[in-house]
Amino acid sequence: MDIEQILVGQMAVFCYIVSCPETKEALVIDPGGNEEQIAERIKQKNLNLKYIVNTHVHGDHTCGNAKLKSLTGAQLIVHETDNQFLIDGIMSEMSKQMGFTPSPPADLTVKDGDKIVIGRVSLEVIHTPGHSPGGICLLAGGNLFTGDTLFVGGIGRTDLPGASHEQFMQSLKERLLSLPDDTVVWPGHDYGPKPSSTIGLEKIANPWLRQMIY
Repeated sequence: MDIEQILVGQMAVFCYIVSCPETKEALVIDPGGNEEQIAERIKQKNLNLKYIVNTHVHGDHTCGNAKLKSLTGAQLIVHETDNQFLIDGIMSEMSKQMGFTPSPPADLTVKDGDKIVIGRVSLEVIHTPGHSPGGICLLAGGNLFTGDTLFVGGIGRTDLPGASHEQFMQSLKERLLSLPDDTVVWPGHDYGPKPSSTIGLEKIANPWLRQMIY
């Protein structure tokens, strides 16, 4: 599995191009801007982009969905709960108010435990509600794409529509802390002292995780 981390948009969003070296199939996680740059990079690497996956549907992570879909023909994947926000237009209005391009509804939806497959690479969907009702992390080969669930040294907000601090803490404790310490954390924003971490390091250095352990 190849992973390329790209800083995009105006809110320090980390977008990821994940690909299978053998088959050249790929997906993009959270295209929060710089869509032409992302599409050009996919072309340079001679990849076949099958999917665009959103860890959640807040505008800073989804504003590139429509354009990247039109540029590549990829299908959009969102958790089934968060997709309802796209269908009913609530998130579109919020995105417009924040100056972001609204996202179309998903082509495909997923739920906890589903697998998203590109070539010989399989990414497991881990439902981590709290930041948003349909927030997900993606686990593949010891790599965890955490969106706004877990940052390097921090966690996401719980003061937005549909958020729940109680659910957030439960997601962290029950879904992420149980993963092996050497699991690599690829966060949704460049908010920490470095662009990636591990579950083991976050248990030590992240105050939100530390309080659950000690």
